Parts: sequence; structure tokens; C-alpha cells
Amino acid sequence: MKIRNAILAGLFFGMAHGMTVDAKPGRAERLQKGYYSYDAMGCMLVKECTDGVERIYNTKDLIAHFPESDWSYIRDEFDRIMLAFEEIGVEVHLAPEKYFPIGHRGVYHTVSNHFYLNKTFVHRPNILMSVVRHEGWHAAQDCMAGTIDNSLIAIIKNEEDVPKIWQEIATKTYKDMPNAIPWEKEAFWAGKTEGMTQDALESCARGTMWNDYDPTPLTEKWLIENGYLNK
Repeated sequence: MKIRNAILAGLFFGMAHGMTVDAKPGRAERLQKGYYSYDAMGCMLVKECTDGVERIYNTKDLIAHFPESDWSYIRDEFDRIMLAFEEIGVEVHLAPEKYFPIGHRGVYHTVSNHFYLNKTFVHRPNILMSVVRHEGWHAAQDCMAGTIDNSLIAIIKNEEDVPKIWQEIATKTYKDMPNAIPWEKEAFWAGKTEGMTQDALESCARGTMWNDYDPTPLTEKWLIENGYLNK
């Protein structure tokens, strides 16, 4: 696995959301560690492994895949998130469990702007929305970093604004990846907060991200230096 995203002045972080695999090895080489591994996820992210991977667009697709589940109470939020995704160029796919490391429920790829949901877990509406909000927040962080078309992500909220419970959960979960913690604090928060990710993605789609959310000082500095904001 190779992490392509840069960490710039403590501002940007890529981790698994931007992971990719070197150059052009064949599919067999990509799967040296077999399924249920980061090799398998990487193979899926670069679209070398596509068996059973299917793009979805709205709640109707969820009903088709999981007819026994009640999608009525998440329909509005999910469909609005999916519409915002489409407007900003993010594709969402259902994918077999074999393409994810054990326990992974979803992944957003900052390089391709594709988003993959682990089909084994997301038949439950509450689980699906938690994953969509969490990974969707990373897409919003991608947008905050100047444009969704780059491979960088920026925090949206000041760290001290994140409720303590989500700070603690992110710190514990990512204790072995401390550089991820600032980004994951707010993603955990968004994952459990109705409408939070929807609002951020709709802001991105409108092109009003930096008006609706005051960039943090480091983000603002970087945006100005790279021509996204005027001084």
C-alpha cells in the first residue's frame, strides 16, 4: 500500500481515504494478500477488482438490494446526500465484503472521488447512514481543501468545537495513527449527527464552502497561498 496524500503543515491527511497502489501491476499481484485485505481494497479502488461492485444513485437502489429493510426514515437525508455527491462528482458503490479489510464498512477514495460501501454491513439503515455520513464528511473535507479534484483533505471544524465524546473515540480508535485524529474527530461526529454531512456536501455543491464554514487558520493560509481565496 502506498499513501499518496501529503501531510502539509499539519493540515492535510490522506490515510486510507486516499490510498492507492503503485503503477500498473496485474490483478494477481495486487491480491498477494488475498481478499479481506488492504491489497483487495486497493485493487477495488483502482478498479482492477470489480466483481460484484455496483454503483448506486438513491434510495430506490437500496430497496432493490435490501427489500426487507425499512428505508423510509432515512430516505430524505440519504437522497439529498446522494444528489450532492452526484453534483460534485463523487460516485457511490456497493461492493462485496471480500474487497474490504475485516471490519471495514466503507471507504472514500480522495484520488478518484469514489466511495465504496461494504454490502455486508449496510443492509441496516442506521449503519448505512452512519457510514455514508462519516465517509461523506471526508468528501466534504476534500472540498474544503480547495477542490474535490485534488487528493488533499482539510479539517472543517476547529478541533475544540468537536464534542468531547467524539474526540475521545477518535483518539482511542486512531491511537496508532495519530496524524489521522484531527480529521477523524469531526468525521465521527458527523457520522452520528443527522444533517451535518448533508449540509456540508450541499455547501460544496453550491460552491459556498468557505462562506458557510470559516476555514481554520492553517486552511485559510493554504487556500490563500494556492489562489483559492483572496487575501
